[in-house]
Amino acid sequence: MVGFALTYTTLGIDAIQVAVECDREGTMQQGVNIVGMPTNAVKESKDRVFAALRNSGISYQSARYTINLAPADIRKDSSALDLPIALAVVMNNNGVPDPGLSKIAVVGELSLDGNVRPVDGVLPIAISAKRDGVDTLIVPYENAEEAAIIDGIKVIPVTALSETVRYLRGEASIEAAKVDLDKIFSVLNDFPLDMHDVKGQYQVKRALEVAAAGGHNLLMIGPPGSGKTMLARRVPTILPELTLDEALEATKIHSVAGFSKDFKNGILTTRAFRAPHHTISDVALIGGGAYPKPGEVSLSHRGVLFLDELPEFKRPVLEVLRQPLEDGIVTISRAATSLTFPAEFMLIASMNPCPCGYYGANIPNHECTCDPGSISRYRNRISGPLLDRIDIHVEVPTVAYKDLSALPSGDTSAQIRQRVNKAREIQHKRFEHKGIFNNSQMNSKMMREFCSLDSASHALMQNAIDKMGYSARVFDRILKVARTIADLEDQEQIKSEHISEAIQYRTLDRKYWS
Repeated sequence: MVGFALTYTTLGIDAIQVAVECDREGTMQQGVNIVGMPTNAVKESKDRVFAALRNSGISYQSARYTINLAPADIRKDSSALDLPIALAVVMNNNGVPDPGLSKIAVVGELSLDGNVRPVDGVLPIAISAKRDGVDTLIVPYENAEEAAIIDGIKVIPVTALSETVRYLRGEASIEAAKVDLDKIFSVLNDFPLDMHDVKGQYQVKRALEVAAAGGHNLLMIGPPGSGKTMLARRVPTILPELTLDEALEATKIHSVAGFSKDFKNGILTTRAFRAPHHTISDVALIGGGAYPKPGEVSLSHRGVLFLDELPEFKRPVLEVLRQPLEDGIVTISRAATSLTFPAEFMLIASMNPCPCGYYGANIPNHECTCDPGSISRYRNRISGPLLDRIDIHVEVPTVAYKDLSALPSGDTSAQIRQRVNKAREIQHKRFEHKGIFNNSQMNSKMMREFCSLDSASHALMQNAIDKMGYSARVFDRILKVARTIADLEDQEQIKSEHISEAIQYRTLDRKYWS
């Protein structure tokens, strides 16, 4: 008889169903042949599987085994196939009488002693299994909470191959994994950082509030020690809480990337904050590899990507940011496949005004030592098209002594988040049937509908365009920021003061790059 087991393998951030078939040929020749486009990781599973069977005390006949992974035209690259391959061999040897495996999916990596190890991508596997009508999903014990997030499918946690076989034979009972989503999401507002801790920098805090309210990208320019990194790390504390759909979407990406161990209770409950070092490669940032995996821009999905010391990043690395900043997706094409990863993130970047960091700072004993040529080369590492895609530019000055010596003042993160939430609620109602979530995602048609200007605002914009020479892209982004500022004030009509503040956030590119 042909042994059978149902499993899943990840492809991008989704999962596809795989049928594992095992045939045994009773010849003098012994061996195992795995077919169906397995990668080396899957081919090596034969040694793990048969060692696990032997050390688990599960008997099997010495013969020539052929393991088929169907469909045969899709690459399989996961050690999660170990456990279903082992079960197919057991079934082939009449070790499982008729377990009804057509409605049971199994994933898990095997150690040589038969223990089941955790695997990546369990959340998208659970989502796909429910979609395909699978009743039960058997997963490693460490992955059970992650899979149990998906309602409507029975998740069975296992620790060993022998335990799995006994369960399928009806010889052992295993309690299904369960999670309490209400309890998990009740800790959303528990942050160790707070905007209230930042002394001074009230203008920068205001700019960050506007950016958070509309999902806008922001660039901070200032000397070393002015608090740029401190401010950036507190941005997640003022962003709206993750919805369940957003949490599932972000968790899927982290799961297939191999970061399941980093989040508690099987799911991300707070928005991601990714801060890669400036030595990062373009592949690590955007995603890719021989078998494409999500990069930092996708791991930042629905969260924050923080690029500290922006000009220190290699020029080719920065240029790959254009597509995700514009489209919110990353498409990676390889000879065998083409995959699209979501990448809707809020970019927060920081930089010094010059290589030494003290140009125009007026700090005693810290005079700028850079020559004009080196300053120009340093700033020009950031291209104009990339700069245009950053909605808000704000200067971060050195904090005055009176602010440093005083007790922290200003609003807390919770208070700022409350205002941000109100602005986002306005945007949610505005774009309910538009397929977008915030003002930064508006297209030209939506801007014509929702960003109308009165005569005073028109005159102010015209004056700014004529004097500053803004591009059409900058013009659009000023309007989007002005729309967000109006939303923060609960104003349906964009007024001249909203336009004026939005223009103020686009003056630094003319100051430093003119």
